[in-house]
Amino acid sequence: MMLQTNNYSLVLLVQLVLLTYDLFVNSFSELLRAAPVVQLVLFIIQDIAILFNVIIILLMMFNTYVFQVGLVSLLLERFRALLMVSALYLTLGISFHCWIVNLRWMESNKFVWTNGLQALFVFQRIAAVLYYYLYKRTAEYLGDPRLYEDSLWLREAFAKARQ
Repeated sequence: MMLQTNNYSLVLLVQLVLLTYDLFVNSFSELLRAAPVVQLVLFIIQDIAILFNVIIILLMMFNTYVFQVGLVSLLLERFRALLMVSALYLTLGISFHCWIVNLRWMESNKFVWTNGLQALFVFQRIAAVLYYYLYKRTAEYLGDPRLYEDSLWLREAFAKARQ
């Protein structure tokens, strides 16, 4: 079953909204350090949004003709970087959120940036940039109609995989 244009547009819109929310929280959550409960809720929603984005990408991959004919290795080869960076980004994000909320919960206006926290912050933000790039590229690539129909390149890949 091919992903139709109107369905793809809706899915892409949801993905971009979730990515935009993630970018918004990464950019402006420090402005809410005086309200740790609000910051905690934003962090929880951010982590759930990352999980939803990964689930959406996986569902889109499962919907392709490439997956349905059994060339899972071809899809994993092509999207391995996104899956690994997503897992890394989610892990770094949860670690950072737990650490910062734990340090600021009682004294929200106190300076709490330890060396380890700063290093985690930098690595989490670098992973965020990679995640945004790879996710957007993958979401757009999964809109390619060739992935949802039989074609010559797919038959050649299938024959190569059977050897």
